[in-house]
Amino acid sequence: MPPGLTSGVVVEPNETLDSVGGHFRLFQLQDGHRFSTDDVLTAWYGTTWCPSARTALDLGSGIGTVGMIVAWRLQGARLVTVEAQAESVALARKSARFNGVEERYEIREGDFREAGVIREEERFDLVTGSPPYFPPGTAVMSEHPQKLACRFELRGSVADYCVTAAKHLALGGFFACVFPNEPAQLARVEAGARAAGLVIVRRRPVVFREGDLPLVGLFGLMRATDLPEWFRGQTWVEPALVIRTRDGKIHPEYSAVKLAIGFPP
Repeated sequence: MPPGLTSGVVVEPNETLDSVGGHFRLFQLQDGHRFSTDDVLTAWYGTTWCPSARTALDLGSGIGTVGMIVAWRLQGARLVTVEAQAESVALARKSARFNGVEERYEIREGDFREAGVIREEERFDLVTGSPPYFPPGTAVMSEHPQKLACRFELRGSVADYCVTAAKHLALGGFFACVFPNEPAQLARVEAGARAAGLVIVRRRPVVFREGDLPLVGLFGLMRATDLPEWFRGQTWVEPALVIRTRDGKIHPEYSAVKLAIGFPP
């Protein structure tokens, strides 16, 4: 039973409390940023390919979706999340308190690019991130500040996520992120990884409806210096993960993903 049920944590009129993994719940604004399939997949991908992580860092953590699923999947791990928006940080802290993970789940308010937000010496086995997808002005921009910052690069791009991840990965650590899969966006991930000294060791396109083109991809990266030289120039491209069948039902593979994070299919 979540500790929040007896700790006095309440759902405000403008909030909802939603299942995110197992008995963990997430506080969200009714009309603000809501957690997405992209967040779920990022947490699943990272914990699937780095299942023994004892320390984890989530960059640009928003309301805490990725971090909370990682905390559910890695029950013994210590987590640090970093988020710049005070409103999102407040919701994330409320969720951490409700789920009883405060002792191993540190939520920091700040821009992860700024000195001191993540200490120079800090290293993590697993780093996760759901970077904003678009430079400002390149798509329809929401008037809601919480939604706006989640979609548009107001505080850094995927390249900044790569730089920070590379700096704070432990030896042999794994960085998992999600980003659009179309060629120009894919090139941005590749360029950001290369500039940060990372190698995309595996990636998986994601198809939201069977028969469609993959709109996003999941990326697993490691520091080049942690890999043998012969491995550094290659990427394993996995078969596409399908979210829904042609008739709109949840695809069996995505049902299995949801079961793996303790979320009913």
